[in-house]
Amino acid sequence: MKAINKSIWLYTLVVISILQIGAGIANAQSTTTIKGTVTDAKTGETLPYVSILIPGTTMGTASDADGRYAMTLREDHSTIKFTYVGYMAVEKPIKPGVSQTIDVKMAVDASMLKEVTVKTKARYRNKDNPAVQLIREVIAHKDENRPSSNNFLEYEQYEKISLALSNLSDDFKDKRIFRNYQFLFKSQDSTAMGGKNMLPAYIQEKLSKVYFRKSPYNRKQYVLANRRAEFDAKFVDNDGLSAYFNRLYEDINIYDNDISIATNLLLSPIANSAPTFYKFFIRDTIKTADPQLIELGFVPRNKTDMLFEGKLYITLDGKYSVQNAYLTVNKDINLNFMRDLEARLEFEKGADGRYFMNKSTLAMEFALGEKNGGLYGQRTVNFKDYTINQSRPDSIYRGPGEEIVYDPEIKTTESFWASKRHIPLERTELDIYKNIDTLQTIPSFKRTMDIATLFLSGYKSFGAVEVGPVNTFYSFNPVEGFRLRFGGRTTTDMSKRVYFETYAAYGFKDRKWKYFLSGTYSFNNKSVYHFPLHYIRASFQRDTKIPGQELQFVQEDNFLLSFKRGDNNRWLYNDIYKLEYVREFESRFSYKIGFTQWKQTPAGVLRYEHLNEGGELENAMTLNNTEANVEFRYAPHEQYYQGKLYRTPIINKYPIFTLRYNAGLKGVFEGENNYHNVALNIQKRFYLSQFGFADITAEGGYIFGKQIQFPLLTIHRANQTYAYQLNSYNLMNFLEFASDHYASLDVQYYLNGFLFNKIPLLKRLKLREVVSFKGLMGGLRDENNPAFNPSLYRFATDDQGRPITYTLAREPYIEGSVGIANIFKLLRVDLVKRFTYLDNPNVSEWGIRARFRLDF
Repeated sequence: MKAINKSIWLYTLVVISILQIGAGIANAQSTTTIKGTVTDAKTGETLPYVSILIPGTTMGTASDADGRYAMTLREDHSTIKFTYVGYMAVEKPIKPGVSQTIDVKMAVDASMLKEVTVKTKARYRNKDNPAVQLIREVIAHKDENRPSSNNFLEYEQYEKISLALSNLSDDFKDKRIFRNYQFLFKSQDSTAMGGKNMLPAYIQEKLSKVYFRKSPYNRKQYVLANRRAEFDAKFVDNDGLSAYFNRLYEDINIYDNDISIATNLLLSPIANSAPTFYKFFIRDTIKTADPQLIELGFVPRNKTDMLFEGKLYITLDGKYSVQNAYLTVNKDINLNFMRDLEARLEFEKGADGRYFMNKSTLAMEFALGEKNGGLYGQRTVNFKDYTINQSRPDSIYRGPGEEIVYDPEIKTTESFWASKRHIPLERTELDIYKNIDTLQTIPSFKRTMDIATLFLSGYKSFGAVEVGPVNTFYSFNPVEGFRLRFGGRTTTDMSKRVYFETYAAYGFKDRKWKYFLSGTYSFNNKSVYHFPLHYIRASFQRDTKIPGQELQFVQEDNFLLSFKRGDNNRWLYNDIYKLEYVREFESRFSYKIGFTQWKQTPAGVLRYEHLNEGGELENAMTLNNTEANVEFRYAPHEQYYQGKLYRTPIINKYPIFTLRYNAGLKGVFEGENNYHNVALNIQKRFYLSQFGFADITAEGGYIFGKQIQFPLLTIHRANQTYAYQLNSYNLMNFLEFASDHYASLDVQYYLNGFLFNKIPLLKRLKLREVVSFKGLMGGLRDENNPAFNPSLYRFATDDQGRPITYTLAREPYIEGSVGIANIFKLLRVDLVKRFTYLDNPNVSEWGIRARFRLDF
């Protein structure tokens, strides 16, 4: 998530640079812009969510929570119509081709509207509360009211995500350098979400046909057309950015118990447990609709909890369906960077009497502070052409239970979209496509992106070659001392088939050169850093490593990891030859086949000592090993942002399975060992609604074989830095435990402020609780234990000859922590306790560890 948010800030820099585009690209097409406010003719109060449409067309919108609306028409129309339950419909004339303000006063239809006002000073309670009785009826009927209760369902879906820089001041807009670029800005009422001035900067549209089958369950979304504004792939992962925005702005199903908002789950107001966490109030009885409606308001019992506030319109026909919904959040909610949120859900009655979603709008504005400019985004989804209980051939539903399938001849032309959009785009939205295309040609923009990429991802591009990562240029450790490193790699500008990567490093204490060289061939003519991977790579590396520290997400010569606690003087020199073939599939199944040969030489105070046939202690200078490697990985529905070095996952509810198999090949290229090492890792996020979420990882491994040297055993991953590492044991020392069979469990439980939100002095700080547990059990069979086999390398010892490497035969290794997260919105600090093996040398029972975690 940290890398993703870096990319968001990089994207913001991209957006700002749009202001450099020339005025000549402005759309000259004649348009009609209409805006105004809808009020009650008698009271003058504004009317929210009034339906506004152009008669004879499907074009329309709705007023916002304050009664304001805006529309842009690209065709000539003469009339605009306003309708609202309980009020007389109003039609107004339009002047084509000009911007105009049409304010509307709507009169109540007295014969059809009855307002019910409940006044009470009594303390709120659920018992004998008509509003609570009503919501319990809604909850009881929600299963039968779900559209998915049909055996078959299909419909056409149009969705649009647009983003803009928001709350820009007049001073900013009127700066001299922007004098010729005023057409890029979007003006609106200053009280509307996003402020008076906005700068549209990103848009994505998607048109799909969706097929649902109840049993066996299957939902297929066939994407017929997809279009988005794209940036240079050298700077931005467009697929990852799109996936991240879609994760922030997910579908809202009011009938689900939990609704995803900005990667967090908020409890639905009609969830089974909603009466426990919400207060409900009956506000109106509306008789103009058929059937009649009840307006039901709701607010959270604790305004800082992950809950909505808003109102529902419930049908009084005995079915208690949701006919309309408005959702927002309290200003004090424990959501980071969230300045405002509005969600509107509109339903229409289908042929079977159920209410189907007609339109869904989710708008959110993110900002660092209340007065700063922000990022406003809106996702609009429109549904039409529902077909109920019409079976289709099995080929339509074939495949995984939920799948998005893209048409190989997907359409992106404007002429196609102009005829197929459910909702017309505003002129400023249409301009985004060509504005961003033009942006790529501006030299100053390219310079800005080069600097931003260097700062955020660590690479400086020189066209066919990029240099980095810069955070590895300098580091230090006890073996090498002061270490300098310099490296780089080729890009797609040189070739889309062949890639090279290299670095060279020098340690001023050991006075040795280290280096790395790799060559990769891409079979699919795509970058070897972007999905789906399909390549073969050969590499050679001569470098240092801490035993057991197979770093997957950072590099050991990262400067920040140079700072370590305790003894850190047991290292290895490695010469590693590697050949690997990698293949990924659209289903998110992948495999990797490899062949590795390496030579290890102990460094620092580490020694490979054993007894020879004469019973004398002998120091082995090197360990030679040859392995065949196979890895299978399945991550259903996985999405991520692809950075310059690593993929940053956009975590969802689906598990990830990884199976690894390594075989030692004795006698092959000087290999000295025979063994079979199998490991299985399963990780999953469990969402617990109001109680937060838990990330759980279970892993187990077994090494088959005899007389296996201890460096080839599983050396459990320890952490001697001051950072809290998710994949390591944070109070375990390097080389402390080795096993040939093990099982582990890692639980990271984030309560998202559920407890702190109830404490008056803490809830204003928006702190969040986190609890972790790490347990490891395992062992070492006698045939692989140096204590029973003198010919095997002895376990490592300290300066006084005491052993520092142990087995897990006595009891499991256990550590846990309690922590405070969201400090300054980015820092997590844990108090960690180690519960077992406290009598091992140089062990810390307690420790404080910190971790940067930037999240919503």
